[in-house]
Amino acid sequence: MVLAGAGSGKTRVITYRIAYLINNEGVSPQNILALTFTNKAAGEMRHRVDTLLHQGSARGLWIGTFHSIFARLLRNYIDLIGYNRNFSIFDTDDSKSLIRQSMTELNISVESVPVNTVQGMISRAKNSFILPAEFHRNASDYNQQKASQIYELYTRKLKENNALDFDDLLIKPIELFNAQPEVLRELQEAFRYIMIDEYQDTNRAQYLVAKMLGAKHRNIFVVGDDAQSIYSWRGADISNILNFQDDYHDALTFKLVENYRSTGNILKAANSVIGRNLRQIKKELISHRDDGEPLTLIEAYNERNEAERVGEQIRLLQKKQGREFKSFAVFYRTNAQSRVVEDVMRQNKIPYRLFGSVSFYKRKEIKDAVAYLRFILNERDSESLIRIINFPPRKIGDVSIHKLKEFAEDRGINLYDAIRCSEEGGFSARLVNALSSFSAVIEALKLLAENGTVYEVLTELFNLTSIPLLLQAENTPESLARHENLQELLSMARDFSDHNPDGGSLGDFLENISLASDYEETQDSDNYVSLMTVHAAKGLEFPVVFITGLEERLFPLHCYEPEELEEERRLFYVAMTRAQEKIFISWAQSRYQYGQLHHSLPSMFISEIDSSIIQTEGEIFLSDRKTKESSQSGSSLSSRGFQQKSMAPVTNAHVTEAKSSSSRSALHKGTMVHHALFGPGVVLEVQGSGASQKVKITFRQAGEKTLMVQYANLKIQPK
Repeated sequence: MVLAGAGSGKTRVITYRIAYLINNEGVSPQNILALTFTNKAAGEMRHRVDTLLHQGSARGLWIGTFHSIFARLLRNYIDLIGYNRNFSIFDTDDSKSLIRQSMTELNISVESVPVNTVQGMISRAKNSFILPAEFHRNASDYNQQKASQIYELYTRKLKENNALDFDDLLIKPIELFNAQPEVLRELQEAFRYIMIDEYQDTNRAQYLVAKMLGAKHRNIFVVGDDAQSIYSWRGADISNILNFQDDYHDALTFKLVENYRSTGNILKAANSVIGRNLRQIKKELISHRDDGEPLTLIEAYNERNEAERVGEQIRLLQKKQGREFKSFAVFYRTNAQSRVVEDVMRQNKIPYRLFGSVSFYKRKEIKDAVAYLRFILNERDSESLIRIINFPPRKIGDVSIHKLKEFAEDRGINLYDAIRCSEEGGFSARLVNALSSFSAVIEALKLLAENGTVYEVLTELFNLTSIPLLLQAENTPESLARHENLQELLSMARDFSDHNPDGGSLGDFLENISLASDYEETQDSDNYVSLMTVHAAKGLEFPVVFITGLEERLFPLHCYEPEELEEERRLFYVAMTRAQEKIFISWAQSRYQYGQLHHSLPSMFISEIDSSIIQTEGEIFLSDRKTKESSQSGSSLSSRGFQQKSMAPVTNAHVTEAKSSSSRSALHKGTMVHHALFGPGVVLEVQGSGASQKVKITFRQAGEKTLMVQYANLKIQPK
């Protein structure tokens, strides 16, 4: 096992070893299997090997992703477990379609258990090599019990279609090896040298296949970094790398700790933070360079001020040091945070590009919500009407819309007038009821928009359509991210209403969005600031990095278990080790969340950095007005952990003091509570006390969750 710290050149390790085995040891390329996670990484690895070897020397070498290599193997052997070799590979949409068919046959409605939820549960089960029978035995809550029935039927239907989904490409080899030991022996003999890149990202199924293939020759060579394991939500299991020595007692472990990317102070900061984790293989990165500049802490009074000061620093360094825009990257914990950063970049004419996502205003859920607002303002906007008439689903399909258009044309009226008099159009009662329900929502919102604020209109839109609740109920990483984006739009509306005379008009609000969404991110040149989540930043590097939103319950994000907190810390470590020369970290005293202004606490991660290498940038309150705003909100500088001229460590006391001991003691079995993300629930069990107290809750929508009380921010509901 090679533990390759950030910036230590891990890809080089595997490629040079492959070249050495072939050139110096006379190993046949056909006996080498090299596995990685992305097509890009596999292509880069093959290119490097080809460059190192004589032309044609690497012919027959097995290099590829887990999925592509296993698909290739299954084409040769899958007939031994009851499939034809010409099997189809179903993509995500194919998979969802088959799940819907299964649900229809089982009389399980998509309203009771969303398709995306079921697909996510089945995918996680397969990645953990949990087959239908075991899944059924362990199903506890309603969603799991229904999903177990669907999983079993879905599996049968895949086989009837002679098809595999993407996750099957990982688990079918295990089934094959268990059913046909002679095939396993044949492949063990063929793959005498097994190499795995990014081993910390392997899931249970990938771990099992690698262990089975390597069992005979025990020549398995893995490269990874437990400190960069940040994908548990995708099924990655950090214990695979932590327990490698237990799986292979005679294994040799090498640590690559010399970093060729970052300055000494950046690595000192990264080491001081990651050292707090308990589940890790200890190592400390050392720099190939000098100490460099200290880290700079930006303390802002709200999220817009934070983004503005990031922009100011970019302009300042551009002027003082002659840096190009491409030298800078701005990181944030969630995609929803990009909105205010994008706004400030546009307003200050700083070219930027968003990575790993589309621009905030171009995200589907935002365009859907904005289409409602546009239509409320202008009922002749047929484009917006077509977009929202069946969102959320009302069983108004393309055929119904086509008939509705014909009816409107015959009558010489607009489409919405046709909806309002649809009972005269000879449509089915079901369609008339659906259209009436839709128009009732629109009329209620139009009435509210006459005197209400944009925030009130958007809040009522979400209440009447239940769009955010539907996304929450799906409970997948994608749906929860979309939910966060809608809440950010709500926060934007609240901010707009609070800071405009008479609340500002809906038309003005939509005009602002139109101007923002018309901005073209992609520049003619490659000179732009990079904006991305920390997850999207892994594997990249930039001279200057801004890590924003370092606040409790944002970064770290809603941590309820020690394992989750440690992964958040690894994520912060990844963010810091992307920087080559300079790091800015920032947090805001207040931030709009879920449409409400919330006061923030500085992230515990700030206090975990060696305070001797942090300097605070300027003073946060620059006018009497801002000071007044702070005092009116019931917050003083000292109580919020602000230091105006020099940085003193922000201790965990800032977190624990803010929590009410009386509210903790009020939690007991049967207490009704409300959580900002999971909604209403009932306490089943209280475990422990003090800062480590946990509570098990059954939530109406999300099922059972065990939460850390000090981070959960639960609100006790009256009985």
